[in-house]
Amino acid sequence: MFKIPKSILVLIHSGDQVLLLERVQPAGFWQSVTGSLEPGEDWRAAALRELGEETGFAGAGLVDTGVSHHFPIVPPWRDRYAPDVGENEEHIFALALAETRTPRLQPREHRAFRWLPAREAAARTGSWTNRLAILDCCGLTLDDVQQSP
Repeated sequence: MFKIPKSILVLIHSGDQVLLLERVQPAGFWQSVTGSLEPGEDWRAAALRELGEETGFAGAGLVDTGVSHHFPIVPPWRDRYAPDVGENEEHIFALALAETRTPRLQPREHRAFRWLPAREAAARTGSWTNRLAILDCCGLTLDDVQQSP
C-alpha cells in the first residue's frame, strides 16, 4: 500500500522555544512532528494522531495555520509512494504550550528531542517548510536566522 502524498507538520512551541525531533533515519535530520494522512483521514485528524503518536501530547489548543506547501518527494522516501506520484502537499498546524514538556518518543521513528530557541530551531531543521513554519509562528525572518550566532 502506497502512502498518500498529503502530510501534516505540527510546530510545537512554548514562548521562544521550539520542539524538534531527530529522526532515526537519516541520522542528524531534525524536524517538527510530521506524518502522512491515512485513508479517509482529514488534515486535523492526521495532525492530532501524529501529535499523539510522536510526542504523547494531547491536541488541546492545536491551531490550523491555513498554510500549505507543495514540494517534490526526495529519493530516500520516493519508493513509499505510487510510481506516478512526485509531489507532496504538507499542511501546517501549531501547538502552543504553557511550558516545555518532555515528549514520549517512538524509538522506531525518533532518537532524540530538543527544545531550542526559535532561531536555532529554524537553522537546525532539515526541511525548508519546517523552517518557514518556525519563522512564521515566531515572528522571525530568514535574515534573523542567517544572522544568529
